[in-house]
Amino acid sequence: MINQAIILAGGLGTRLRSAVPDLPKCMAPVAGKPFLEHVIDYFQLQGINEFIFAVGYKSEIIIDFVKVNYPDLVVDFSIEKELLGTGGAIRQAAGMARHKDVLVLNGDTIFKIDVSQLSDFHETASADCSIVLKPMTNFERYGVVEISTGNKINSFKEKQFYESGLISGGIYALNIDSFLSEEFPEKFSFEKEYLEALYTQRNMFGIVQDRYFIDIGIPADYDQAQIDFK
Repeated sequence: MINQAIILAGGLGTRLRSAVPDLPKCMAPVAGKPFLEHVIDYFQLQGINEFIFAVGYKSEIIIDFVKVNYPDLVVDFSIEKELLGTGGAIRQAAGMARHKDVLVLNGDTIFKIDVSQLSDFHETASADCSIVLKPMTNFERYGVVEISTGNKINSFKEKQFYESGLISGGIYALNIDSFLSEEFPEKFSFEKEYLEALYTQRNMFGIVQDRYFIDIGIPADYDQAQIDFK
């Protein structure tokens, strides 16, 4: 069972700057709490009891918050001295992992997945990476992931309008040794240079979970989160 998570919490939040000008995106207040608190609390309930926070922009705000509000949590902080891209941030944080497989998720998104189901699938499939996919209709903000009957990833399709499709919910079960054995530049995109570049050559799968999902990266969804979490 996967019980350690890397939370990507280094984003600048430029699209949310009008609503939250002075905080890292994941610290934006939602229903009276920093959004990151909702994320941590949910995944603790799902059995995650160790966290690695990949931080960068105004990292001291996140570090102080976690230390004060979660004094008993098993945590590490992977601090980006410069922007490394999602891939570089995950690779640096993965070097701190204590387990064979970890969960990777975003601090500005909640996808209320069943971690046990994901973990069982990932381990049974001996996957290098398993992506949790969310069914969605009438959207253009996300690309589409197509999978075969055996859940192997078939393709990644670009962002455009889709009447229906499976999107990546931004949550991954990741085999640490496999990922760290790859050769990448210092700064790289996890999505473009790992997932999309290597899915035909590696054991990468998609698992569909139709559960609550919200990404507070734009003001409209940030406002929606205030209603949903009230």
